[in-house]
Amino acid sequence: MMKLLSVNVSLPKEVPYRGGSVSTGIFKEPVTGRVMLRRLNLDGDRQADPSVHGGVYKAAYAYPFEHYEWWSRELGRTDFVLGQFGENFTVEGMLEDEIHIGDVFRIGAAQVEVTQPRAPCFKIGIRMGMDDFPKRFMASGRTGFYLNVLEEGEVGAGDGIERIRGDVGGITVRGLWHLAYYEPQNLEDAKKALRLPSLAPEWRKPMEKRLIQAGIPLE
Repeated sequence: MMKLLSVNVSLPKEVPYRGGSVSTGIFKEPVTGRVMLRRLNLDGDRQADPSVHGGVYKAAYAYPFEHYEWWSRELGRTDFVLGQFGENFTVEGMLEDEIHIGDVFRIGAAQVEVTQPRAPCFKIGIRMGMDDFPKRFMASGRTGFYLNVLEEGEVGAGDGIERIRGDVGGITVRGLWHLAYYEPQNLEDAKKALRLPSLAPEWRKPMEKRLIQAGIPLE
């Protein structure tokens, strides 16, 4: 059963970084009660750098709670809190190899669409207190996924999550991650990915480049 365990938000704040400071919204904290999910973000949540965060393809970020236990063992830590990985939605039953790019879900009164895995920036390293964590995060394949908001609505911890449109013949979140980072010669699946209308531009462009370099015309 898919479930929303926690809704987490944060406004940008200045935090120490390498002798200076940086603005980040990655320190998410759980919200009590219900909160409005809007086209570009949740009420009470903002992205510090809109050039790389946010936008319609990254309106909200979901992370599977199942990964918390794995990271706890991997890092030997027990200090995690909900929102630890900068996610807006801590979810259950939505692992990356079961969720497809283009899947549409009903969460509370909102409707969302999966657009891409997460490719983390250095700020998750700040959140975790580990400079090398972005690389470890990406290598793990435990990326979580971003959502496009198709219908605005209120959401809250405890809401069930219903898949209302799925693409079982498509590409999973984990499949796209693996294709992008570990299968540079896989042109057939690159073409398959480019046929997904919901695929975010930052993942579409590398696939297009791959085909162009191979002399394959874009469809």
